[in-house]
Amino acid sequence: MATSIQALDNRATDNRLGDDFDRRNLDWYIDKIAACVVFVCGISAILFVLGIFFFVTKEGIGFVFEKMDFREFFLTPYWSPSDAEDPEYGILALMAGTASVTGLAMLVAVPFSLGAAIYIAEFASGKTREALKVLVELLAAIPSVVWGFIGLVIMNPLLIKWFDIPVGLCVLNAGIILGLMAAPIMTSIAEDALKAVPDRYREAAEAMGATRWQVIYKVVLPAAKNGLLGGVLLGVGRGFGETMAVLMATGHAVNIPDSLFDSVRALTATIAAELGEAVVGGEHYQVLFTIGIFLFLVTFIINLSADLIVRGIRKG
Repeated sequence: MATSIQALDNRATDNRLGDDFDRRNLDWYIDKIAACVVFVCGISAILFVLGIFFFVTKEGIGFVFEKMDFREFFLTPYWSPSDAEDPEYGILALMAGTASVTGLAMLVAVPFSLGAAIYIAEFASGKTREALKVLVELLAAIPSVVWGFIGLVIMNPLLIKWFDIPVGLCVLNAGIILGLMAAPIMTSIAEDALKAVPDRYREAAEAMGATRWQVIYKVVLPAAKNGLLGGVLLGVGRGFGETMAVLMATGHAVNIPDSLFDSVRALTATIAAELGEAVVGGEHYQVLFTIGIFLFLVTFIINLSADLIVRGIRKG
């Protein structure tokens, strides 16, 4: 009896395997290949990021552990890598220049992007909304070198004329340009956050007699605050990692700024300007890659914070 049952089970298993094999036609293989391609494409972004971080770390890690003086590197403003007798690698002035430009850019970008997002999400309708969203996306597609030309050719003479200063390539110039560059992505994320607020919130507030602006100010904005903060952090990351526009609009002078009209130099612009002249494998070369490691870690922390905040709003 047990032998007969085992034989029936084996026969049923063979039938199932035969049916599975019969279903393995051309469509089945195409589906498996498509699934593998999608998996490779999905994981490729992670592999690329890890590969870039590995390459940058490999080139700069020798300086970090063998020659780097952390106090001099982070707390002194003296950057003179071309000095053959006593080269100095202090990035305090470079960090101050990057922070000042990025901070001013956020002061410019946040009001514009938030105002545009509120109008698109809450006031515009139909074709007007679609046209504005397309224009915002087109603004985000302008290359950074074009923004740099705008700062160099247009903003520079205007600032000299308006403020009676000798040079218009300064913190104010770069802050305005960088703010306009960061505004589109911040507007897009802020608009998505505002549209994610359920309509029942608005309807309940209007039913209690709230005006249109009161609904936005007291209901919609508080409900979307996490998404708005995530957009601001992504804008900060965009500004912190920008290179060409900052290189062309800041004046590229190693200086801790005392006013908006001082020329400064950013960390990213330093790498772009000096990497081609540094001897491969030399100390100057390794220091530039060490700055790259620092930039990578800072932007990673900023983007991770923004992602966690956005995830928090989705769970909420």
